[in-house]
Amino acid sequence: MRHHRSGRKLGRDASHRKALYANLASALIEHGRIKTTAAKAKEVKPIAEQMVTLARRGGVHPRRQALKYLRSQDVVHKLFSEVAPRFADRPGGYTRIIRIGPRPGDSAEMVYLEFVDFLPEPPRERPARAEREEEPVEAEAASAS
Repeated sequence: MRHHRSGRKLGRDASHRKALYANLASALIEHGRIKTTAAKAKEVKPIAEQMVTLARRGGVHPRRQALKYLRSQDVVHKLFSEVAPRFADRPGGYTRIIRIGPRPGDSAEMVYLEFVDFLPEPPRERPARAEREEEPVEAEAASAS
């Protein structure tokens, strides 16, 4: 019986699981939003929030603690210089989980794990069909000259 056994194993050994959590947390910090399974998101959410809390403290020791877990100087720099100032006056709850339905292959529940202030980029407008067809013709004429 699993009485008071917290955490999910996710079918991985301990080192693989730790690496997975670190990589997912790094991806979240780097991109602001990640698409993953519900089980993974529920496990990574507290880790990501702890990293933001470390970054809000600032200083050398919290930076080294974050670097020890995330293992990427670039991600830690972004965490401390860009992410932490956005949440400076927020007492907690930096991330949210948005359910997006089952994955087609195996029906695993998929979610977005994102920072609460995440604003998706608006979709890029594609040029009209007539404009797209004219551009290659002009490019070919210019290269033939």
